[in-house]
Formats: sequence, structure tokens, C-alpha cells
Amino acid sequence: MNITLRQLRVFLAVAQQQHFRRAAESLHLSQPAVSRHVAELEAELGLKLFDRNTREVVLTDTGRYLESAIGRVLDELEGVLSHVHSESERRHGKVHVASVPTLSAGLMPQCIADCSRRYPDLVIQLHDEAQTMVLDSVRGGEVDFGLAIEPPASGEFDSELILRDPFVLVCRPDHPLAQLERVPWRKLRGQRLVLLDYSSGSRRLIDHALASRGIEVDIVQQTGHTLTAFRMVEAGLGISVSPALSPAPDSLVTRPLTPTEHRNVVLLKRRQRSLSPLAALVWERLRALAAAWPATPAG
Repeated sequence: MNITLRQLRVFLAVAQQQHFRRAAESLHLSQPAVSRHVAELEAELGLKLFDRNTREVVLTDTGRYLESAIGRVLDELEGVLSHVHSESERRHGKVHVASVPTLSAGLMPQCIADCSRRYPDLVIQLHDEAQTMVLDSVRGGEVDFGLAIEPPASGEFDSELILRDPFVLVCRPDHPLAQLERVPWRKLRGQRLVLLDYSSGSRRLIDHALASRGIEVDIVQQTGHTLTAFRMVEAGLGISVSPALSPAPDSLVTRPLTPTEHRNVVLLKRRQRSLSPLAALVWERLRALAAAWPATPAG
């Protein structure tokens, strides 16, 4: 059975007005359109709903029953739709976002502060996690969505690229490479490196950048956080390759690596799962902030 809400609303208007022209005026439709909707409804039901003559329109017994039943149903439906609409418009509640540490310290604080100013009743709960844990949290539905480094294609997630973050060299000011304005990747050959470990989404990209150029390095330490890596660089244990969005302390210097290699920063959610209106709001704010970020915007 293919009956539309428009047909039912037209039927109720005619039943209440007991006149096709007056019903058409109340609905802001033409009289032929009202007649057509009623005829289609009767044809779909296989029943006559009105007795018509040139002077009046009278409900049949079936029409009277349908009027009383449909009136209640449509009232309830209007209430449900109104509630759904108000939910889509509300700006209070909590959104859970999982983010890798470099973005938790870079992009997320601005997003949280921005949303706090715009929507005082909206709370963003940040889950500061390694890349592998971010993917697990999104996959398991523990968070609304994630902010991470683009994972290898697996079909598990829907993602949107929002930022391209270049890798830079981080070293002490007294290191010979600090004297260069831009550092070719080949200059890293044989250097002692302190790198993020494989829980980071950046590590596989750094490995690929080195391996694709046939550059062998001496990896002296692997850490879970860039801050730890920077402290080791400060101590003179080696140099580091880091995303530009991970600001190094003032005691260290950063130099662009050439040719430029990026990591792709993405928003990701479970595949074919819709975001709640609040989560979609935060997703949009992150997209807008990323577009204005000093790193290379997506697209």
C-alpha cells in the first residue's frame, strides 16, 4: 500500500471543511490537486471516503472512521517530528572525540575553546590516545568520532581529509643541520634518530620516506610521545623527525625537510554510521579550523 502523508492531510482537510474548494484554500493547493489526492487515496484503499454532489461533500461511514483514527495518528506524528527537529537544533550535551596526541595538543584545544564560546552548553570530552587506540575507540563505538592520521585503507571507516601536516627536522641549535634553512632527507643518512614508536600513525610514514630514498639511519630511541622525543633531543641523544603540528620547545630548532612529505590528518567515524547532530556540529568546527590552520589545508 502506497499512501502518502500529503494524501492523508488533504483527506482530513476536506473532511473538516466538507468542501473541496475551502479545503484547497486552507492547504494553499489548487482544487484539482485536492481532488486528485483524494481520488488517489480512495483508489489505494479501494474504498469510497466521500459522498459528493454539487452542493455538499459528506463522509461515508468508512470516511468517518478514518477521520477519527488518522486525526489522532497525525497529531502523534507531528509531536514526534517536532521532537526530532528540536533534537537536531539543540546545542547542549556531550560529544566524545578520540584524538592522537599531536593533534590533541595542537588542533583540539582550539576546537574545544571555539565550541565553548559558540555553544556554552556543549561539552567535548577529549580522549587523548595513540593512533592504534583511536582506531579501536572509533571501531568499538566508544567515541562519536576520531581525529587521527589517515589509516591504511581497510573499509572499516568513513573518513574526511582535513589537513596535510608536513614532517620537519627537530634538532639542537648546535647541531650541524641546524645551520641549513631547509634539510634534504638525504642529509639524515647515518644520523642518530629519536622517533615515535609504531603506536603512532606517523611512524610508518617516516619509515617509508626514509626507505623509499634508501636512507639508513641509526634509530637510538623510540617513544610514545613527541614531548619525550624532544627531551631526548635536548639531552643530545640524537635528532628527530616530527610533524609540524607538534611544536618543539624553544630550546630546539625545526627545519623543513625536502622534498616535503606529509601526513594526512583525517576525521573518521564508523563506516555508514550517522553522526548525532551534536557530533556533526563538532566535526564541522574541526573542518573549519583545519582549513585556517598554518599547515597545508586539505584540497
